[in-house]
Amino acid sequence: MSINRRNFFKTVGVAGLTLTGLESLGSPAEAARENDTEFYGFLYDSTICIGCRACEKACAKAHGFPEPEDDAEVGVVRKTSITQRSVINKYETSQGEMLVRHACMHCNEPACASACLTQAMYKTKEGPVIWRADKCMGCRYCMISCPFDVPKFDFQSSNPIIQKCDMCFDRVQNGEIPVCAETCGDALFFGTRRELIAEAHRRISESPDSYIPQIFGEKTAGGTSSLYLSPVPFDEVGLNTKVSNESYPAKTKGFLYSVPSVFILLPSLLLGMHEATKSKQPKNHEND
Repeated sequence: MSINRRNFFKTVGVAGLTLTGLESLGSPAEAARENDTEFYGFLYDSTICIGCRACEKACAKAHGFPEPEDDAEVGVVRKTSITQRSVINKYETSQGEMLVRHACMHCNEPACASACLTQAMYKTKEGPVIWRADKCMGCRYCMISCPFDVPKFDFQSSNPIIQKCDMCFDRVQNGEIPVCAETCGDALFFGTRRELIAEAHRRISESPDSYIPQIFGEKTAGGTSSLYLSPVPFDEVGLNTKVSNESYPAKTKGFLYSVPSVFILLPSLLLGMHEATKSKQPKNHEND
């Protein structure tokens, strides 16, 4: 048997190009930097919130959900659901009762989008993390991967969907602000992430006794588009402080890039060797 060098290197070349292409895929955050696009986001100041829940009601109305009925009570954690994309909860803290809004964090490098096999969960260049029904295969990996327990699956529907805050993406695309921020105007602010971080640092600097010197979301999970200010430690108001500053996709990048090396390159090498060394003689057939 002779080795067909052309076939061998052609097959290996295809494998190499495939591997290179996979390694060249960047994160949405990296793509945004390359395009000089700034993510939009929210800044929530818990020292100002009075618990009117106007943001909850405006969100429900805008998305065709029933008006939320359950009021915020100390000790009762109200979670986002298939009919509620944001909630206000009440906590007993070291500085008395406090009200805090919870919704999607719109991570710069979202774990939900990284886990989604079909890009149904998608980080837009504007900042909102949205769910695209036409691409969803119903695996619910987005729910499992989210460190903030945000995406919710409608098990009762004949055509199940994922529900989560999308930062009113249709409004953002039209130059409008999300309905929750438009309705609130005092505790919840909308703008570019850079502007919001600068504003948060200004408030901390000018009123150091009013806030702990941190912004939840500035570095959390690699940075998020939902930012929080608080006068008490964040874990006292229900925020997940166990989430590291490294993004979840970054934690798995090394492993994910090693997978193509094993499962793409090696089989292709073996295929190349097979194609190059297989006999050119016609196959023997059994005589009748």
